Amino acid sequence: MATQKARADSLSLLLFTLRSGKLMAINLLKVSEIIPCPPLTKLPEAHPHVKGVATLRGNSLSVIDLSRAIGEMPLADPDGGCLIVTEISRSRQGLHVQAVSRIVHCLSTDIKPPPYGSGNRSFITGVTRVDNTLVQVLDIEKVIHGIAPPPHEPHPGEVSEEDASLLAAANILVVDDSQVALQQSVHTLRNLGIDCHTARSAKDAINVLLELQGTDREINIIVSDIEMSEMDGFAFTRTLRETPDFQHLYILLHTSLDSAMSGDKAKAAGANAILTKFSSPELTNCLVTAARAVVFEER
Repeated sequence: MATQKARADSLSLLLFTLRSGKLMAINLLKVSEIIPCPPLTKLPEAHPHVKGVATLRGNSLSVIDLSRAIGEMPLADPDGGCLIVTEISRSRQGLHVQAVSRIVHCLSTDIKPPPYGSGNRSFITGVTRVDNTLVQVLDIEKVIHGIAPPPHEPHPGEVSEEDASLLAAANILVVDDSQVALQQSVHTLRNLGIDCHTARSAKDAINVLLELQGTDREINIIVSDIEMSEMDGFAFTRTLRETPDFQHLYILLHTSLDSAMSGDKAKAAGANAILTKFSSPELTNCLVTAARAVVFEER
């Protein structure tokens, strides 16, 4: 069907290597700077994958030993290499890598899902080819979650009895290619007593929408990641807005980046709202707003 044709957005990837020399990548929008590895202060009770703390312009920065975090051999020179400083999901950290290669520009359709059988232990969200060389796109959210999982929030947010009823009546689809990020959203919904549908890609999400269309479980609210392979959240949103059967859907885009950076683009694509990962109370508030909007539209 036409709705399953991928729409392409451009993106930039920062390529880097670890000891094995194979190319890995991270979305450039998640990178704030690249610096030589500075002296580190070791913390005796830190997670074993945290090499230490660096001081960067007067501020402390936790440095992750990326090689150990994803199960690869340690760097040949443990004090060499460089740091990729990232700012995602409301946190800032340095990734210790062997070397940064270069920046490449590609289309979201160039990023393919990980090979079948990669399994839940994989730390990649997609693969692509650069100059005929395979490049693995890092699932940085999973790396960070394995080291510093978010605090347990048994009460994702106070909701009134009326709003709880609205949420219970909503049919929600959560779309995210990061298993960790997907589980965080699902956990929030379950704490609200809500069951939801899930998909690991825009293509899978469209299949779910088509399968449930015309049933009593027909989806009316979508919570979608932006940084996905093959078809990102912006292209997914535009595709839905151009498809008569899905134009009415309430679309909340969920991003590991600062949502202020992508707000205009989200609005232009047709999203109803955008939210930075991950805050359970804020996600709850956004879902309440979505449920109210859906009910108002149905009336």
